[in-house]
Amino acid sequence: MVATSHPLAAQAGIQIMQEGGNAIDAAIAAASALTVVEPTANGIGSDAFAIVWSDGKLYGLNSSGPAPRHLTLDWMKSRGFAQPPAYGWGSVTVPGAPAAWAALSRRFGRLSLASALAPAVILAEIGHPVTDSVAAGWSRAVDRFKQALRGTEYQEWFRVFAPQGVGPVPGELWRLPDHAKTLRDIGETEANAFYRGTIAQTIVDFARKTGGVISMDDLGSFAPEWVEPLSVSFRGYEVWEMPPNCQGLIALTALGILEGLKPDSPEERIHYQIEALKLGFADGFAYIGDPTSMRESAQALLDPNYLRSRRALLGERAIQATAGRPPRGGTVYLATADGEGNMVSLIQSNYRGFGSGLVVPGTGIALQNRGALFSLDPGHPNCLMPGKRPFNTIIPGFVTCDGRPLGPFGVMGGYMQPQGHVQVICRALDQNLNPQAALDAPRFYWKEGNRVAVEASMPEEIVQSLRKRGHEIEVVPDPLPFGRGQIIWRDPEGVLQGGTEPRTDGHVAVW
Repeated sequence: MVATSHPLAAQAGIQIMQEGGNAIDAAIAAASALTVVEPTANGIGSDAFAIVWSDGKLYGLNSSGPAPRHLTLDWMKSRGFAQPPAYGWGSVTVPGAPAAWAALSRRFGRLSLASALAPAVILAEIGHPVTDSVAAGWSRAVDRFKQALRGTEYQEWFRVFAPQGVGPVPGELWRLPDHAKTLRDIGETEANAFYRGTIAQTIVDFARKTGGVISMDDLGSFAPEWVEPLSVSFRGYEVWEMPPNCQGLIALTALGILEGLKPDSPEERIHYQIEALKLGFADGFAYIGDPTSMRESAQALLDPNYLRSRRALLGERAIQATAGRPPRGGTVYLATADGEGNMVSLIQSNYRGFGSGLVVPGTGIALQNRGALFSLDPGHPNCLMPGKRPFNTIIPGFVTCDGRPLGPFGVMGGYMQPQGHVQVICRALDQNLNPQAALDAPRFYWKEGNRVAVEASMPEEIVQSLRKRGHEIEVVPDPLPFGRGQIIWRDPEGVLQGGTEPRTDGHVAVW
């Protein structure tokens, strides 16, 4: 089973399993296909994180790239930036997605990386019909970039993605020949061309000509990191997230707070979810960064006594959340499962839409703008520093029970991601909804303070109850702010249950 936000990507994953690959090969195939069919959210220049279940164990892969060695606070100040820019070279960190595909393939794959990338190469070469939701996102990006991107360094983006000054219309056949060539080179060299070879040199040459600072050393020294996922217990299950520098800790904090609560009504359930997430975000924004710079450890933030103290702050009314003092100590998501027990939870992202607005000429590589999430405050754990990874919003999730995998889940969408994780998990494990029902249910999105957006499908009695509790509720008809998710569960008999996102072109492919 393969669950993704686009039917062609899901089909690419199934095709690879039909050709003898496993769930890890399928995840690579689906992820690379998504760079072709959903460039509005991810690309070859993205970061990636993955949680893999294989041979009775969970593995975590952090393939988020660091700031280039010459991207410094002085560099930012000399260019007049009071905060990291949203576009351009000041927002670019080393891309991690190609290295993630290669690392997953080497450790767990059955097929070669070139074989796993082959469906994506074909999609990029012969073209694919653009879906309605992707076309809408593309159009918004073109309008935004026409206003924001003025320098000559952005010309390649417009040449590749808006050659006539507009994005594609729904159903338009779209080809990406440069993208196809780059994917083929990545596959044939197991990503070495991207980090140490001809592609790397092309990236560096482009940077030198247009004011960037990324170097061959920056690319060549990058390697993904295998890490131990973190977990909390929730309703008899273990919910797993990746450790910092990503924001999975926010979701685990909120679930740890909610574990000790027994709400009496749907209104109270959502009220407590909002309040727990506010506390999780308060701690996350204060403490999460590259682990080498964090003042508080992840274990301290998940300490049961600390979570109990945070839980005690919750009441019947909305609160203004602040960080506590723990004890010292544009994204795509996909899920895959095969018949041998392997399961993958994978997420990759440019951060905002098409990313930095920089496309490396002749390669199709849209470089991410993940560096926009750095702080320029020297005293903050997420402050920009050469070789340091920024706070990262993308988070894959996984659930186990008594050492048995239930399966992967995820909800993409910036700061919606931990909020989506908490809501989906509460509906699946607390309310016993099946995967599709858990994804279909109306969602909320906490913005800041007591401001909360809710979907138009949220029952009116819940909306009114939340307002009476002090939440400033805005009913939003557009599904865009509420994220896009996928779930695959495996029951004790080995039967797979999948759910996919109704708010986009989601698809669960099975074989």
